[in-house]
Amino acid sequence: MNVLKTPTWLDQFNFPYASFKDIPQSVFDTINADLAVAQHHNPLVSVVIPAWNEEVNVLKSIASLAKLKTAIPFEIIVVNNNSTDDTQKTLDKLNIRSVIQPIQGWGPARQKGLEAAKGKYILTADADGIYPQEWLSEMLTVLRQPGVICVYGRYSFIPSPNFPRWKLSILETLKDCIAEVRHIKRPHLNAYGISVGYVKEYGLRIGYVMHKIRGEDGRMCFDLMNFGSVKQVKATKARAWTGTRTLEKDGSFTQGLVVRVGTEVRRLRTMFVAQAPHDTKTSLNH
Repeated sequence: MNVLKTPTWLDQFNFPYASFKDIPQSVFDTINADLAVAQHHNPLVSVVIPAWNEEVNVLKSIASLAKLKTAIPFEIIVVNNNSTDDTQKTLDKLNIRSVIQPIQGWGPARQKGLEAAKGKYILTADADGIYPQEWLSEMLTVLRQPGVICVYGRYSFIPSPNFPRWKLSILETLKDCIAEVRHIKRPHLNAYGISVGYVKEYGLRIGYVMHKIRGEDGRMCFDLMNFGSVKQVKATKARAWTGTRTLEKDGSFTQGLVVRVGTEVRRLRTMFVAQAPHDTKTSLNH
């Protein structure tokens, strides 16, 4: 992981468009040509992406997934979660499956995609995530190991004007270290939708929380632990990338870092004790 700059392969997905109407047809044509080669009519894996007002970001995400290098047959499904912008127009111009989820929330959106999926395995992705060519293969290599029911990968941040790469690398190092501690007894707390995989059969048995609350993937992962083990996918080749908009909600980099470090310090002792069984569909975030 380079502390000063991002990998050069990310540059091809740095689209300069501000809205759907700015995207030229040639861009859609290029992505669709890649999708025609990449996707399969009888997939083993379904990559499910929820999208709410992501008319440009989702283009980047799908463009990167269209360049996956794998012998494993897969499909891409995008769930339009009541977008009020031109997200659906973007999806209609791409050769992927899209469905609409009228119930607002990350859980309902992922549930809709799960139900629509054809694959035996589900990989969850984010509309603002960008994925390396080996992501799917690396995730499935671990997920298909005996006894494994769920996997999660790591992710990094693409720098922005107020969040330079060297600062973000500090945050990522701390984040990865905390993930190691969490994994001992509470691996589900590392399951972020940007990069999670699980066996569809068991996902359908459990189902996602069906109201708008964060942590829908961690809740799914927690319940999946009743059926098998959870593994980390640490390979750099599987590391997804995303923008800094979630960090920007906390203000400056320093403010965000203080908030996150404070949160982890306060709950550090609990990380060495398994979380008690509970109803993930009604529990609250603390």
